[in-house]
Amino acid sequence: MTGVADATPTTGATTPAASSSVASTEVTGSYSIRDSTTGTEMDVTVSGSTRSIRANGLPNHTTGDFPNPGNPNTISAQSYAFELPLYGTKAQEFTGFALPQPFGIAINGVLFDPLAAEWYQRDPRSGWTVEAIGPSGTLGLDDNNAHVQPTGAYHYHGMPTGLTGVLKSTAHSPLLGWAGDGFPIYARYGYTDPRDPDSGISDLTSSYRLRSGTRSGGPGGSYDGTYTEDFEFVEGHGLLDQANGRFAVTPEYPDGTYHYVLTTAFPFVPRYFAGTVADSFVKEGGGQGPRPGA
Repeated sequence: MTGVADATPTTGATTPAASSSVASTEVTGSYSIRDSTTGTEMDVTVSGSTRSIRANGLPNHTTGDFPNPGNPNTISAQSYAFELPLYGTKAQEFTGFALPQPFGIAINGVLFDPLAAEWYQRDPRSGWTVEAIGPSGTLGLDDNNAHVQPTGAYHYHGMPTGLTGVLKSTAHSPLLGWAGDGFPIYARYGYTDPRDPDSGISDLTSSYRLRSGTRSGGPGGSYDGTYTEDFEFVEGHGLLDQANGRFAVTPEYPDGTYHYVLTTAFPFVPRYFAGTVADSFVKEGGGQGPRPGA
């Protein structure tokens, strides 16, 4: 976490000074953020088996200019209130999700929200969903792979560089947040042997890849990553499962936990939940959605 200022931690948490790089162990318990420069406000309270989160969704790092030619919206404070399980529970199968369901929330209170409300010929029934991080680059994302909804909600579609800082290929990723089912979210780098923290560090690659050939309908043309449906999941192609996650030990969970991984290639932010989503995180109208790679 970077750019935290004027922070008053709750009991049992250590909140860092301004512009520091935060060890993720400092955000596994209760903590608060109050940043007078960015307006960020966040309170996390861990009690029993619940992680309670209250946040205004304003990022505590520099953003791009909004509005911009690809995104006409202005960042404004939100009112998020979530009760997530402290420890997620794996479901029998992965569950995809649809707009307007977000995926998770970062340690600074900004949502991970990978789906874009854009379709081929602007028709949700077309069967072709435009990717926010695609070759056309038309959706006005900033350097944090984020932009703004019409509601004013700033949200991440991919790797939040202002939050992660410079990730080191020689160190395990910091903890970046929690998914709606309570499982933790990391980024890119993890232990080579999932059960051995002394096994070195590997780039935890996605098991999705571009389909070969050309699209049989809709927009036509070659599969180039413009649409979600351009990708397929190939088990074993990378190191992560269909939900872009795996079970492994981490610095915060030395006994191991299932966790999600943000990647620099599709799906960037996971498109499936591995566990049961907390009721407070379910967004009305955001049921089961497109299943990339199916």
